[in-house]
Amino acid sequence: MLSVMQCSTPADIRANWVFGYGSLIWNPEFDFDQADLARAHGYHRAFCVRSSRYRGTPQRPGLVLGLDRGGSCVGVAYRLSQPTREQAIARLFEREIPDPAIRIYQPKVIAIRLQGGETVQALTFIADRSRPSYQRLSDVEVLERLAVCHGERGANREYAINTWEALRARGVHDARLMRLVRQLMVQR
Repeated sequence: MLSVMQCSTPADIRANWVFGYGSLIWNPEFDFDQADLARAHGYHRAFCVRSSRYRGTPQRPGLVLGLDRGGSCVGVAYRLSQPTREQAIARLFEREIPDPAIRIYQPKVIAIRLQGGETVQALTFIADRSRPSYQRLSDVEVLERLAVCHGERGANREYAINTWEALRARGVHDARLMRLVRQLMVQR
């Protein structure tokens, strides 16, 4: 049985782990004592979140990854460094939910299984299907956005490539992400 806890504020978080499935894999921006591959059951990695700030603009929104319902996802679990734990969680909320009024993710604590078999509780950010920023697009539409969009944190193309390369470097095979990235590289 999955253990899931909805969290509204950084103060609600009791977990000492964070589960990254996208840019947190290659750019965590917080202190941690341990990083390990982990699997989240009940969710899969998908380009399903419209980004009009970090990887796009309001006029030309990009797409970022979200954890969406169904399947499973291999990502990186980070055990937070205790001296900076609270600051790390606050920074994650600022990064993933910069404006609570237009929240695109649901912060949740979920059970994840580390590579060694241990199950731990980890903070992660789930795509919120109830929000207008949630989008399910065809691969053609995803590729169009990834190829041309650019926001405050850079090109959408680089976001996808960096995520794929970081997973590949850790020995993780994500077939859909690989297919999208290969098509992006051909378009260069």
